[in-house]
Amino acid sequence: MPLVDIVQRGWEAVGAGDFDALVADYVESMSFIMPGQTDVLNGRQAFRNALESLGEILPPGFEITQLRQIEGENEVVSILEWKSNKVAGSQLCVLFKFEGNKIYEERWFVDTEQWKSAF
Repeated sequence: MPLVDIVQRGWEAVGAGDFDALVADYVESMSFIMPGQTDVLNGRQAFRNALESLGEILPPGFEITQLRQIEGENEVVSILEWKSNKVAGSQLCVLFKFEGNKIYEERWFVDTEQWKSAF
């Protein structure tokens, strides 16, 4: 299966609130690096637990308006167009690094000042 299909399946799982299906595509020792690059979750269980408060992690009214993927060697970049209650429209990127067909790192790249202002 192409890596881009695994990432797309993950975005669809997030949209459906099926976090168990999402984390099934991650290795046990995965890392999640959040906007600002200073907050890191280590381990699939810590990541899964954080997903329970996804509504608090994302800005109020957060909505993905467009999503596209770029696949490289052992990685996929998702480019998201998004909006929220306080931001009319913006973009961010998420880098997924793979070992085989499992994600070992997810790293968000976002304008941190704009992200903070969206709360």
